[in-house]
Amino acid sequence: MENKNTIIAVVLMLVVWVGFSVLFPQQPPQPESSTTSGVKSVSTESAPPSSSAEPAPIPPQPLPIVPDSHDAVRNFTVESPLYRAVFSSRGGELIEYTLKGFQETTDPKSANVALVVPGPGNGTLLIGGREALSLPPGMNFHSDSPPSLHLDAEGKATLHFIGQTPSGAILEKIFVFHGNSYGIDLDVKVTNGGSNPLRGDLVLTLFHPWDPEQAGGQYDYVGPVSLVGDKVETAKIKDLAEKPQSFGADTVWTGFENKYFMNVGVPLAGTLEKVSVSKTSSGIENQLQTPYMILDPGTGRTFSYLLYFGPRDLDVLKGLDHQLAKAIDFGFFSIIATPLLHVLKFFYSFVGNYGIAIIALTVIIKLLFWPLTQKSYGSMKAMQKLQPEMQKIREKFKNDKERLNREMMELYKTHRVNPLGGCLPMLVQIPVFFALYKVLLSSIELRHAEFGFWLTDLSAKDPYYITPLIMGVTMFVQQKMSPSTMDPTQAKIFMLMPVVFTFLFLNFPSGLVIYWLVNNLLTILQQYFINRKPAA
Repeated sequence: MENKNTIIAVVLMLVVWVGFSVLFPQQPPQPESSTTSGVKSVSTESAPPSSSAEPAPIPPQPLPIVPDSHDAVRNFTVESPLYRAVFSSRGGELIEYTLKGFQETTDPKSANVALVVPGPGNGTLLIGGREALSLPPGMNFHSDSPPSLHLDAEGKATLHFIGQTPSGAILEKIFVFHGNSYGIDLDVKVTNGGSNPLRGDLVLTLFHPWDPEQAGGQYDYVGPVSLVGDKVETAKIKDLAEKPQSFGADTVWTGFENKYFMNVGVPLAGTLEKVSVSKTSSGIENQLQTPYMILDPGTGRTFSYLLYFGPRDLDVLKGLDHQLAKAIDFGFFSIIATPLLHVLKFFYSFVGNYGIAIIALTVIIKLLFWPLTQKSYGSMKAMQKLQPEMQKIREKFKNDKERLNREMMELYKTHRVNPLGGCLPMLVQIPVFFALYKVLLSSIELRHAEFGFWLTDLSAKDPYYITPLIMGVTMFVQQKMSPSTMDPTQAKIFMLMPVVFTFLFLNFPSGLVIYWLVNNLLTILQQYFINRKPAA
């Protein structure tokens, strides 16, 4: 019992530091911002037909008319209030995609965030085929769609590509865009336009280029992501080179994500046989393979997908369903983090400033913990009054540790004092601290959210370290005002806590520092009123 308070002091000082690294392990350097595409490779190994994948016979239908021409490669631009997308007739690929509501930096003149960056081999959504359904490299599609499509918030537009392979397979890619949504509908139709049966399958490839210089932060994940059944699957890019991922038909969606944005494809019913995630020489490929088909002349199949290229916004993802919201995982503290995010957004809807919203949230949390804190400080004051008697017991039984502990426990019991009562408020707040950290670190709402003065991004560290230093000072003042129940050795250890926390908070999101700073100020205020009360 003699050393218990010393141990508690050390644990409290290190629990945030050590626990933080355990709960949020460092990710290897991986590309952070752009979700783009490069030269794609479609596996050519044959897949024998399985009974579960065998399509039901479809009666012959009128064949689509494929223009007999050699069109030049053309680009098609889609403009909506949310994004700008550019498609190429070569492969019917998406070769450029930028978000209109998000910029790369806090500079108002900075470029919009590009999820698909234009460049050689950077296209995505390439359709490939295997066996008789294979496509010639760089196959150029015909389109009668206008070269420029503009949508208002309530608008809807369609982009149609069509082409025919040497084997006679007629392939169509039909994109449907909605002005008020990041979701894009894609139908891939394949029809046997020849005179012989066609066997094979199709593969839709989502591609992200591998750029080692675009790295996530120490606690950020950047890389492939898939929802398989109820489990979100991720992978370190370096591991994909040696061991690609493979998932079955229970894959709900697959794609690529970083801290704030994601590009994913959702295969709809009957569309998917399996998913392969691998690293090529140029990037990361998520390949969605259809069931194996046997198409008689004049018959065909349609495979449908929902594509999402946009922010990792919880409300937006919930609105699209398909369990896309599971991409946002606050980890072990999700049960606390999700309500905190909703409360933050509620306050923001009134004040229009996330910094002020964080302060309001801190006040609410402090009020909730106020009775507990009041009780713990009362316990600490009671312990302080017992210090003379505790010192006598230490001196009397300094050579008998077992007897010393028994006498201490009897003293606590007699005076109805809990020796751990003073530590309880900090222990209770640690889950809230970590939950709020996850919210501030990964919520798109806090990205580039300005508080005022020099704090232009609450999700980033204070560039001048002003708030962490002030926080350290308030923590020191708070300790000096708190009743001391420790011997000199323990007190010295606890005096290191403001220093440790200050250095720890230097690189934390400034929004989190504001939370802890305001919490300290409120605690100082509470302690001031407690200290003014006469001792019982």
